[in-house]
Amino acid sequence: MEAAATPLRRPQVRTQGDRLIVDGLAIDDPVAVRLARLREQAGDDPARLVTDAVEIGARVLDREQVGAQADFVKAEFERAALQLDARFTERARAVAEHFGSKVDEVFSPESGHLTKALERHFSDGSSAAVQHRVKALVDEVMRKGREDLLRQFSAADGSNPLADFKQAAVLSLKEAREGQERNLRAMYAQLEAVKLELQGLRDEKQKQLEVGVERERGTAKGRSYEEAVFDAIDAIALAQGDDADAVGDRTGGAGKVGDVVVDIDGCRGPARGRIVFEAKDRRLSRPEALRQLDAARTTRSADYAVLVVPTEEELPAKTHSLREVQGDKLFVVFDPDEGSRIALEVAYALARARILMAGGEADGVDAGAVAEAVERALASLREVQAIKQKLSGAKSGIDAAREGLESMADRVRAQLEEIDKLLVGTRPQLF
Repeated sequence: MEAAATPLRRPQVRTQGDRLIVDGLAIDDPVAVRLARLREQAGDDPARLVTDAVEIGARVLDREQVGAQADFVKAEFERAALQLDARFTERARAVAEHFGSKVDEVFSPESGHLTKALERHFSDGSSAAVQHRVKALVDEVMRKGREDLLRQFSAADGSNPLADFKQAAVLSLKEAREGQERNLRAMYAQLEAVKLELQGLRDEKQKQLEVGVERERGTAKGRSYEEAVFDAIDAIALAQGDDADAVGDRTGGAGKVGDVVVDIDGCRGPARGRIVFEAKDRRLSRPEALRQLDAARTTRSADYAVLVVPTEEELPAKTHSLREVQGDKLFVVFDPDEGSRIALEVAYALARARILMAGGEADGVDAGAVAEAVERALASLREVQAIKQKLSGAKSGIDAAREGLESMADRVRAQLEEIDKLLVGTRPQLF
């Protein structure tokens, strides 16, 4: 906006409080003149237009001024930023160089302070290394501990916690040594007695070897052993009221396997079960022995099978006398030359009890008592076998051992009688 070329008077523009007062101002702007004229022609007050124009123009000028100031500030800020960036870059470079030199000074692998300190405190070649000092300290503590412990346990007074134990140990060792000397003297005496009987025992052993060779000759000796087994079983069965029969020469469904059969209570009426005995005077393997016993049960229609051999050496491998297998088979040793059939009696009673208990005819019988009695019989028989081993090892004690043997045999027979009494209630009444 510009003033008129020839104003009537000098325009005056001033502020009064919150107002702007314009006096004598002429405006020759074509647009403003045209708009004011249109307002006059329309009958409106052109002052309102002037007021609006001033207000709008003032706001535009204010925005322009703010923008100009913002551009100025932005330019100044960018300039200051460039200067600051340059100074910061220079300062950072200096700091980095200084920091790098300090890092190299501390962490350099060759001359750094930290490397030297680690080398001094942890190197194996440094006498001041931590591990060497710790090791020396531990060695010193262990040495003192060993010295104190040795001094304490070597003392003979009350400060030694093992003083009583040491005295008791010394006393026990002394008593043990004296007892050992007494036992050795007794053993020497027994050895002298054994020497006197040694030749006789050798002769007896030679005789047994000759008997073994004779057993190996075949059918004749096998037949004699079968006959001896039958005689023993028949005597046992007769005392029980059972019926024993030698069937080794009779052919069954699977041949002649099975030498003796026993019908339980066969002397009183119908048999309540059957036991088959297979006598062998030679050793069988365990699978072959079990196969023959199963075949004997099938061939002779038996409920229980027993393998009888003359010595422990003829038993199958990894078995022992009176070893029960699968609940229906048993191994037992019976040597007719010994004159004792106690092991065979135990095997007979065990097989008989198994059949009666399994046949469902033992109602009212205390199965636990039967099992306990059988176990006691087996335990007594083991004592008998132990005594027999003592007899074979030292002839000087034969008399005393035979008395113990007969006593044990009587105890076994008493146990067998107890088993029979427990089972007597299962026998059928004929009248």
